[in-house]
Amino acid sequence: MNVKLNRRSALKAGAALAAAYALPVRAQAKPNLRFAAVFSDKDIRAEMMQRLAKEVEGDFKLELFLNASLFKQGTELVALQRDNLEMSNIAPQDISKQISSFSILTSAYLFRDADHLSKFWASDLGAQYKKQVEDQVKIKILGATFFGTRQVGLKPNKKISTPSDLAGVKLRMPPGDAWQLLGRSLGANPTPMAYAEVYTGLQTGAIDGQDNPLPNVQNMKFYEVMSQIVLTSHLVGYDLLSINLKAWNAMGAAKQKAFQAAADKAIAWSAAEHTKREAELADGFRKQGLQVYVPDQNAFRAHAQKVYLASDEAKEWPKGMLEKIGSIK
Repeated sequence: MNVKLNRRSALKAGAALAAAYALPVRAQAKPNLRFAAVFSDKDIRAEMMQRLAKEVEGDFKLELFLNASLFKQGTELVALQRDNLEMSNIAPQDISKQISSFSILTSAYLFRDADHLSKFWASDLGAQYKKQVEDQVKIKILGATFFGTRQVGLKPNKKISTPSDLAGVKLRMPPGDAWQLLGRSLGANPTPMAYAEVYTGLQTGAIDGQDNPLPNVQNMKFYEVMSQIVLTSHLVGYDLLSINLKAWNAMGAAKQKAFQAAADKAIAWSAAEHTKREAELADGFRKQGLQVYVPDQNAFRAHAQKVYLASDEAKEWPKGMLEKIGSIK
């Protein structure tokens, strides 16, 4: 009798022990989503992702890898496609390498401001581009993350009024044909260089200037090695918050809806913060001794449009798409 009781007790104890160990295993079983980006932890988008992580923490563990610490700039898209990464902010220029007609969304002076950008991606036209990316590139676009309007920052103390004034200026642009075309459309000599190398490039004279939104100039301290900021406002800067399709499809409809809502909320917060920060920084840089002024933007716009329309990229653009995007109010 005692033997039977002991065995029964042992079985119960073993079951209880197994259950005790199983509880933390189940608790740790929520999917891990790794997010990789080139921007720093000082970037507004870093806080955007922290906010998103907080919103979804009940269902997912969102792990952030910033400063290109997990994947180098420009390699994140392939990592998503190969299931080596779950989430990233993908530059539309990288997508245009795989869908040539997508390059229209990287062209200078296409979007008027952050509001125009947001309305485009929320429109039927934006939905068409999202579906095209999902079908052909095999990633899911959650939304466009506005990070400021790109302006030209220069080390040389040379007055810039029109694109001809940028002739021969070595202007750092990210690697890739779409970025180099953007640099040429400004009248400059585009020089490919990784984001992390820009400060040293300006410091040593390897480049004469760079183009970034003002919050990026602040975050990366480019203002320390520049003399002026030319407010060309040539490109509404944005990335596409994207997720690996395998991770997205594994969520199920209910969690997908909740995750998308959380992403929309974080993206809207980030856009508002960037808009506010831009206005503050222009005055702040002036107070720090930099020249900050507006050139002849109409001359820059006309030159850029001429360069783009004469390019091979424009041959791939859907007919009438420029006008359709421009008509969105």
